[in-house]
Amino acid sequence: MYKSFSMDLAGRTLTVDVNRVAKQANGAAFMHYGDTTVLSTATASDKPRDGIDFFPLSVEYEEKLYSVGKIPGGFNKREGKASENAILTSRVIDRPMRPLFPKDYRNDVTLNNLVLSVDPACSPELTAMLGSAIATAISDIPFAGPCAMTQIGMIDGEFIVNPGQAQLKVSDLKLTVASTREKVIMIEAGANEIPEAKMIEAIYKAHEVNQQVIAFIDQIVAECGKEKHSYTSCAVPEELFAAIKEIVPPAEMEEAVFTDEKQKREENIRKITERLEEAFAEKEEWLEVLGEAVYQYQKKTVRKMILKDHKRPDGREITQIRPLSAEVDIIPRVHGSAMFTRGQTQICNICTLAPLSEAQRLDGLDENETSKRYMHHYNFPSYSVGETKPSRGPGRREIGHGALAERALLPVLPSEEEFPYAIRTVSETFESNGSTSMASTCASCMSLMAAGVPIKKMVAGISCGLVTGETDDDFVLLTDIQGLEDFFGDMDFKVTGTTEGITAIQMDIKIHGLTRPIVEGAIARCREARLYIMDNCMKPCISEPRKEVGEYAPKIVQIQIDPQKIGDVVGQRGKTINAIIEQTGVKIDIDDNGAVSVCGTDKAAMDKAIELIKTIVTDFEEGMILTGKVVSIKEFGAFLEFAPGKEGMVHISKIAKQRINRVEDVLTLGDIVKVVCLGKDKMGRFSFSIKDLPENA
Repeated sequence: MYKSFSMDLAGRTLTVDVNRVAKQANGAAFMHYGDTTVLSTATASDKPRDGIDFFPLSVEYEEKLYSVGKIPGGFNKREGKASENAILTSRVIDRPMRPLFPKDYRNDVTLNNLVLSVDPACSPELTAMLGSAIATAISDIPFAGPCAMTQIGMIDGEFIVNPGQAQLKVSDLKLTVASTREKVIMIEAGANEIPEAKMIEAIYKAHEVNQQVIAFIDQIVAECGKEKHSYTSCAVPEELFAAIKEIVPPAEMEEAVFTDEKQKREENIRKITERLEEAFAEKEEWLEVLGEAVYQYQKKTVRKMILKDHKRPDGREITQIRPLSAEVDIIPRVHGSAMFTRGQTQICNICTLAPLSEAQRLDGLDENETSKRYMHHYNFPSYSVGETKPSRGPGRREIGHGALAERALLPVLPSEEEFPYAIRTVSETFESNGSTSMASTCASCMSLMAAGVPIKKMVAGISCGLVTGETDDDFVLLTDIQGLEDFFGDMDFKVTGTTEGITAIQMDIKIHGLTRPIVEGAIARCREARLYIMDNCMKPCISEPRKEVGEYAPKIVQIQIDPQKIGDVVGQRGKTINAIIEQTGVKIDIDDNGAVSVCGTDKAAMDKAIELIKTIVTDFEEGMILTGKVVSIKEFGAFLEFAPGKEGMVHISKIAKQRINRVEDVLTLGDIVKVVCLGKDKMGRFSFSIKDLPENA
């Protein structure tokens, strides 16, 4: 039976309709937040997928442009592949919800969110996040929820709960926090150098709001929730673990994983696995799950070493960062380059500068964002982890890592007025063993400075890990986690920032939430580590942005003209501006406010283009001296072109001091001559003279 539930959420009405649409899904929530409407569904397969050792969860966020009254651009008028925003939203939904499904569950689950309409004051992303949580909670799919998500903005130091598009545009903070009843389970943030204490305050402001939403979800589940279905457990049999320990005692497994070389550790585990395969050759049912069993054995060994003995696999102290190194200008001819190495994680970043016309155009649901001028792209080839597989373009992980580093650096970039360039940085992963996204942030910052981008402050990033015990107060935080500690640990808490505060956070966990002491401890540990990285690695390599862009980078000069004169510069069908471009070889961009950017590598050509533009937009005044080219000769005088589309006439009587019978006696087509403006004639037209030029002109 169709039921509707409503609550007040941050001054707007959130309504959830259950059993109104999509009744064949395991769970469906028809979400309305203001006029934003999203259909969220949760579906699961009847049986586990064969031959896998992971939970096959798929999260989709479908942006439909009809939701904002648009038809898709381009030739194909149908929505194509997911936008970057859709992928990032899917990841934000996935990360807090995945750990709440049973660890031994192998049935395929899809969470789908269809955006049907968008109210600019009510975030469709947030509505979809809540919709996925509600649809799963009321479904028969096993789930340790409910969970809730809240977004926090900050304007003039005041927190805004669930800000709209207009508020986010001027907000110093864009924070998303997911919670269960007791704990925070996900944090995602972009911030304008927010101090750590203020960020923690914002996180727990969101956590408070989440408790109100969870109480609302509890009401819906009580009335509409289905009984959770039983499923086939894919857990490793305990007798297999016991048999493995007889062949490979805990001390031997500890020795196998206790090394700072990833390749050596993998070789040790390979040999152990081969021995076990031989030992269990007769037991087919054990061989099917042996890989998962060895993984679990490694995990228990590493966690015990860290939690009880405070020993890390590579021998480091709990707060110790791996060896650091940094270089700039390692790639010739590019506009800027830098390489940052932290242990076995190595990123090379290349910066490219271009005119603002090459900024990325966006065709999405946010009416405020139609383009972006800073783009960070992250690539993760298989060779970086010693594997081989074909390249199929960036996946969701690569897009997410690129967006995180992009978000980290946005607050320190100069404005378009200060630095009228489109900027692209690309992080190439040369080697990976943990937290390449944070290495990308450090490498990108140095690459921007090497390219001469006048960033306001240096930005660095680091990741903090976690291993927890049986109780909430039994935990160990790990500074600068490597791959093994990420795989077997409970948390990957990434924080970027300047000396003043935080610019981005991304937190992933594998457990059912973090206590406040863990959150506060991780944020403090990340601050200490990023300051160390800046002082001991980045600043000794390059301490400030270079004063000028590189030799091979385009040079851009910006001038301001009267917006009403834009048409004069462009000319009919672009004739005037194209003539300037053809004549000088530069690129010219003009925005609606009259900001003209001239881009080129030849300073003389750029100066010429600027001179022509200034001539076009300048009204002739008496006494003004100009240089023009003779483009037409008549019986009564000569026509001069001062700039494309800007002409004037010199009467035959004003050409020479002596009387002449024919204009051709003095001037020929193509001559470059100086003239002085005499003001307007009786017909209201400007008159020019060669003979009346001042002697010193």
